[in-house]
Amino acid sequence: MQQQMNWHAIEIEQVCRELSSHPEQGLDNSEAEQRLVEYGPNALEEPPGRSIFAMFVDQLKEVLVLILIAAALISGLVGEFADTIVIMIIVILNASLGVYQENKAEQALKALKKMTRPIVKVIREGKVAQVEIETLVPGDIILLEAGDAIPADARLLEAFSLQANEAALTGESVPVEKSPAKLDNEEVPIGDRTNMVFMGTTITAGRGKAVVTGTGMKTELGKIAQLLQETAPEPTPLQRRLGELGKFLGIIAGVIVAIVFVTGLWRGGELMEMFMV
Repeated sequence: MQQQMNWHAIEIEQVCRELSSHPEQGLDNSEAEQRLVEYGPNALEEPPGRSIFAMFVDQLKEVLVLILIAAALISGLVGEFADTIVIMIIVILNASLGVYQENKAEQALKALKKMTRPIVKVIREGKVAQVEIETLVPGDIILLEAGDAIPADARLLEAFSLQANEAALTGESVPVEKSPAKLDNEEVPIGDRTNMVFMGTTITAGRGKAVVTGTGMKTELGKIAQLLQETAPEPTPLQRRLGELGKFLGIIAGVIVAIVFVTGLWRGGELMEMFMV
């Protein structure tokens, strides 16, 4: 049912037929439950969380940490096992602290998401009801008013001075006037589909009624989320600067070690003694 159709270019009556829904009665509760099983919850898929081991390994990839590990290995090679143990304890404690902080932040975010369960007004069995957004299914009739966040992609059935801010999808901050009238051109950009409302956008004025055409990852916002998941995450400016600082300090440390090592050998020092220095 969530097939790719040009809902904006179809008359309202045909839209309702395709979705097996009624603009006044909505869906039966039993039908809504069946569709929820078939199409899944109306939510964007989240990328799988990283394991504790993966977090720990990432902590060990920092340049300064690698320098410490190299120092521990050299200390072990020259027989200074006490130094090796001390350095590795520091490395492990530092990595463990980083994992703890990262994991704590993720758990806090999950807890916040569980605390917020937004609801939406729908028409089911001819009555207005409030349901959790995640339980919306294609064919549900939703009621919209100013201030509402659009819970799914939907085709407008009624619109009274309705305006929507679609900056989340199009980047345009100016509210878009909405109307239920069919559009003749099938190849209309998302920003010009005035008879559609989309998940992730908000109603800024007026009121309206719409039939859900797509939920979860089958929405326009879901398509964007899918593309983002397939793209490697870019480091933040802070992460880039910290990485550059680590590399710079690593180079400085390497140059100093090389100077001390070469100077010591030039002055007649023993090779093993230079490693210990």
